[in-house]
Amino acid sequence: MHIAIAGNIGSGKTTLTAKLARHYRWQAEYEAVDNNPYLEDFYRDMERWAFHLQIYFLHSRFAQIVRIRNSNNSVVQDRTIYEDAYIFAANLFRSGYLKERDFDSYMEMFKTMTEFIMAPDLLIYLRADIPKLVSQIEKRGRDYESAMRLDYLRNLNNHYENWINQYDLGNILIIDVNKLDFISNTEDFSEIVSKIDIEFNGLFSR
Repeated sequence: MHIAIAGNIGSGKTTLTAKLARHYRWQAEYEAVDNNPYLEDFYRDMERWAFHLQIYFLHSRFAQIVRIRNSNNSVVQDRTIYEDAYIFAANLFRSGYLKERDFDSYMEMFKTMTEFIMAPDLLIYLRADIPKLVSQIEKRGRDYESAMRLDYLRNLNNHYENWINQYDLGNILIIDVNKLDFISNTEDFSEIVSKIDIEFNGLFSR
């Protein structure tokens, strides 16, 4: 199976990916953040580096999906290729950081890629409000994220909600994480696992 975790920056995707991989003994595919050659430059100058960053993420995510589909294991993926296009690239375009020519070229490439892939068997969306996102971002203390504007996070959240409300590519589980601490609270993590198990029971009974 292919399970994907979706959500805004700071919603807890990477942590939940790791915890679910350990719990279910799944293979984990993480977002290319630590070795990304454009990320720090992007947060310093979004307009200059937006296109480079989005192309890097798009290629990285497509390569992940190829590995996932060629794997004999169940895989949990940290963020989806759809978020790259419908959330981050779209937001950068509407905010004026991506020029129309670059955005159109990007979307054409994305549409070509999606003709060769399948959506996740289960998409898990972590819904989080801005205070929760800011708190989580501050806790992990990445220097390049300290310059992130609140309106950038708000715009991303709006794009996420619009995308989730229209998502029709497969099964989806929405988890509100605003009052959850699945990192240190075992009961909160168990609550998430129970919801996932219910989704699996539905999938396997069809």
